[in-house]
Amino acid sequence: MDKQELWQNVLSQIQLQISQANFSTWFKSTAIISRQKGHIIVGVPNSFSREWLEKKYNRLILNILEELSEKVKHLEYKIVAIPVTQPVSVYKEIQSSANQLELEELNLDKTTNLNSKYTFDNFIVGPFNELAHAAGTAIIKNPGRIYNPFFVYGGVGLGKTHLLQAVGNKIHQDFKNKKVKYFSSERFITGIVNAIRNQSIHQFKEEYRQFDVLIIDDVQFFAGKEKSQEEFFHLFNLLYEDNKQIIISSDRPPRAISALEERLRSRFEGGMIADIGSPDFESRSAILKQKVHDKKTLLDDLVLEYIANNVQKNVRELEGALNRLIAWQELNSQDVNLELAKNLLRKTINPKNKRVDFQKVIKIVADFYSLDKKDLFLNSRKKEIVKPRQVAMYFMRKELNSSYPFIGNKFGGKDHTTAIYACEKISQGIKKDEQLAEEIEVMKEKIYAY
Repeated sequence: MDKQELWQNVLSQIQLQISQANFSTWFKSTAIISRQKGHIIVGVPNSFSREWLEKKYNRLILNILEELSEKVKHLEYKIVAIPVTQPVSVYKEIQSSANQLELEELNLDKTTNLNSKYTFDNFIVGPFNELAHAAGTAIIKNPGRIYNPFFVYGGVGLGKTHLLQAVGNKIHQDFKNKKVKYFSSERFITGIVNAIRNQSIHQFKEEYRQFDVLIIDDVQFFAGKEKSQEEFFHLFNLLYEDNKQIIISSDRPPRAISALEERLRSRFEGGMIADIGSPDFESRSAILKQKVHDKKTLLDDLVLEYIANNVQKNVRELEGALNRLIAWQELNSQDVNLELAKNLLRKTINPKNKRVDFQKVIKIVADFYSLDKKDLFLNSRKKEIVKPRQVAMYFMRKELNSSYPFIGNKFGGKDHTTAIYACEKISQGIKKDEQLAEEIEVMKEKIYAY
């Protein structure tokens, strides 16, 4: 297939696995601009799109490309002007059937930026999220007076955004006089950049100061962006002093967000911190049944049990598998039985072994510590370089089973004793340093994620 056809096939599968809002935001005006010897370059409209696709969707895109074309081995993103002739929705045949499958419609409130579909009524509570849920329900009774700030963290697709927006929607519903606003981190950063460029930072602060409830999603993307952190710090203080509710989410706890200013980290840690883990079997089953109910369709209980047993990582993957079956069922006017479900989901549930290699380890470690990949190979004794380099060596030993001489050679021809020292230092550090242990777990999850 040609470049355009290949990319449209990729988009059709991605659209089933992420929200329509995220699909429209990050995949609009993208296209494959080069495909040579297993190396694919995807054109994106701006730096935010490039960063988001690299950090959040790269593994998912690469997995789909590998399924469609065995020769695809490497993926790169470049900022280029893409004509807007490319269709944003490449899966209209699914959207127009299956009662449009409700692929997370854009039911956004223009005043709050909240999606009305995210409520407490359809938020499944289990051991994996009960603390975060309890804190959220406490906040809606008296915003700004309890658990402020409220910091929720957890892996991709576990329901952080759902909980944050459920809290916002409930406050907006019960307190008509309160101004509630939800922002993704990249939108907040874009606002700061534009305000600085237009010399209107004072107006920017005044606008945000009017909000009674400010919700910021994915604050880990503040890491390394000093001006954004500075402005958010001042805004945070203004809102906090006025008893305005601040709600924040991240993929890791504050202490594990590298390149985050200490004063901002201490503000985040000054309130309620709650994590959301991976759902257990009972929770996964309940989530699937709720999704089926929300989509006003039916699926055999054996099929739902099969999905719950085999898709264990997060809610987003559960829904992606469910959407795939519902789409097939509606498009073919035929019920999906267990055998058919196994066949349709064989690549989702029994994927090829996740490709973990040296380059992926280097990218994950460099991104986590807000470094350029080449920084890890510098002959530097600076602690901001030494620690990430040691972590990368540790992962090469533990996850890739690389020999110590091989590791040393990869990092500029260093002696094997340097690699041994690095691996032992990180191994011992994990036992004594809770923050380091948390960082290693977050990076390990990313190494094996999509």
